[in-house]
Amino acid sequence: MTGTLPTSFDGLRPNPDWAKLPLFDRKGWKRVRFGDVVRMLKEQVDPQSGEVDRYVAGEHMETENIHIRKWGTVGDGYLGPAFIRRFRKGQVLYGSRRTYLKKVSMAEFDGVTANTTFVLQAEEKMLLQELLPWLMLSERFTQHSIRESKGSTNPYINFPDIAKFEFYLPPLDQQRRIAEILWAVDGSIEHQIDLESTTQSAADWLRNEHFTSANRQKLTTIRKVGRWFSGNTPSRSRADYWEGSFPWVSPKDMKAPLIKDSQEHLSDEGCKEATVIGPGNLLIVIRGMILAHTFPVAITQQHVAFNQDMKALIPSELFSVMYLFHWFKWVTPKILGRISDSSHGTKRLAMDDLFEMKVPVLSIKEQNSLVEQITVLESIETAGHSNKKQLTFLRTSFLRVVFNEP
Repeated sequence: MTGTLPTSFDGLRPNPDWAKLPLFDRKGWKRVRFGDVVRMLKEQVDPQSGEVDRYVAGEHMETENIHIRKWGTVGDGYLGPAFIRRFRKGQVLYGSRRTYLKKVSMAEFDGVTANTTFVLQAEEKMLLQELLPWLMLSERFTQHSIRESKGSTNPYINFPDIAKFEFYLPPLDQQRRIAEILWAVDGSIEHQIDLESTTQSAADWLRNEHFTSANRQKLTTIRKVGRWFSGNTPSRSRADYWEGSFPWVSPKDMKAPLIKDSQEHLSDEGCKEATVIGPGNLLIVIRGMILAHTFPVAITQQHVAFNQDMKALIPSELFSVMYLFHWFKWVTPKILGRISDSSHGTKRLAMDDLFEMKVPVLSIKEQNSLVEQITVLESIETAGHSNKKQLTFLRTSFLRVVFNEP
């Protein structure tokens, strides 16, 4: 399988002279208050009336993403008395609780939301509706909203508090061009998000197709694919054990597929009391609350020590470490189905349950073929993620130029 990596945006940087471009000629810009150019709508609807099919709750709105990707269906559960605020396609929704989360969305369908979500409409003779969500995602607007919020545990803002936000408003023709640029960048970001999702799904499909088919061939137990080691924790009472730079890995470090370092480190003396493995080996978590929903597995990139809530596998020469890594990714749902509660109330994976699971016995060439195909897909996914970050950074910089004080 071959693939072409998407164009990288790594080299792009904001033009330091943006503010001098004709697009940003501020001669005709007027200082206005948010409340003078934006209305908060309070149209009510009974969700049970049959007039709306979908509802949007706070958890459906994503941070710094104006698209509503998730929603609920009216009738799938109790909504509560707060869900009375009707919104229509094209209107902007704003989460008034914990505004530092930057939950600003432009509705792409009609529906109902809670009265803690503002439904906003621009005064189109002064401010384009298409520019409104980007204004509300600017740094100055967010800072104002945070500063004016009330409460500490669950801070909230009232509309009159954001209505007094002041900013310089371009003429409509410049607004239109600025909005076109922002929506074009957003379209590119959406493309990168779709690219990430598609390649991730393709990798999952490839793993499933391979291991489902390979399971009809010769198999061996995971116990027999290499040597297994248990971790431990050097004495915490010996401060000198914990004053070095040697990585000591615990479940909290198992958040990425490659382990290069850890949050805690051992001294040379501490290493003598620890279990140490070299680079190119597998670490898995066998105890901890994370097993309630996730089975972490990673490959070491250097010599590390690890704690007693984990196991290490040094594969035999018959198995590729990357192949076994992908086998663990594929078998994760089955492993999670075998998780039980320990006597201490945490989650645990009994090694006997794991050791009886079967792994295909294939040639290294066949193993590497699968690994190479998935690596191509993951490279595309990584490039898409990187491009998304770069484009988001450029969009933030562009918004800063437009809406910051001159």
